[in-house]
Amino acid sequence: MRRLDFTLLTDGSSDAVLVHPLTWLLEQNLQHLSVAVIGTWADLRRLPTPPKDLAGRVAAALDLYPCDILFVHRDAEAMPFDQRVDEIDNAVAQIANPHVPVVPIRMQEAWLLFDEPALRRAAGNPSGRVNLQMPAVNQLESIPDPKQLLHALLLEAGELTGRRRKKQRPSQQALRLGEIIQDYGVLRQLAAFRRTEERLLAILEGDLDY
Repeated sequence: MRRLDFTLLTDGSSDAVLVHPLTWLLEQNLQHLSVAVIGTWADLRRLPTPPKDLAGRVAAALDLYPCDILFVHRDAEAMPFDQRVDEIDNAVAQIANPHVPVVPIRMQEAWLLFDEPALRRAAGNPSGRVNLQMPAVNQLESIPDPKQLLHALLLEAGELTGRRRKKQRPSQQALRLGEIIQDYGVLRQLAAFRRTEERLLAILEGDLDY
């Protein structure tokens, strides 16, 4: 069996959850082949002095975590999508390693806000009855603060009160949610996710010849 290793470089540690939709995306596009997909989050916190600039972080990630494909994540937030992509492309321009920009509109948490059963499981209450106001998929890229909404939904889904609610850790549950979700296909309705897949396909069919 062939093996494909990818490294994910992100804005922050909570964004490591993107390993899961990216693994799914690769497996979907390589399912006609016998390929084991292995994804690793680039944890630069282990360095004595982690680089601050994106080009330096890219170089450090590839040095510590060699790979076939480097995914570089930056949330679009207030910056235009194409400008974020250009920022990533420029940072990787001097490095030969194939790379894919990953730029969710607003924040990556928007890519986790579509699977209600998985969210209830991540909150530790899979049989919960409380009505969750999950956003429609076509609204995900227009949510002002996806992280705040995701954490609020996890707290609500837990149906805990008092001290137990205060001890709930939605940030950790969000990471677990990424693992629980089995099918990210609905995200293909989002422009940013489609752009990620388009760049990935160009690499699989070109540089890596899959």
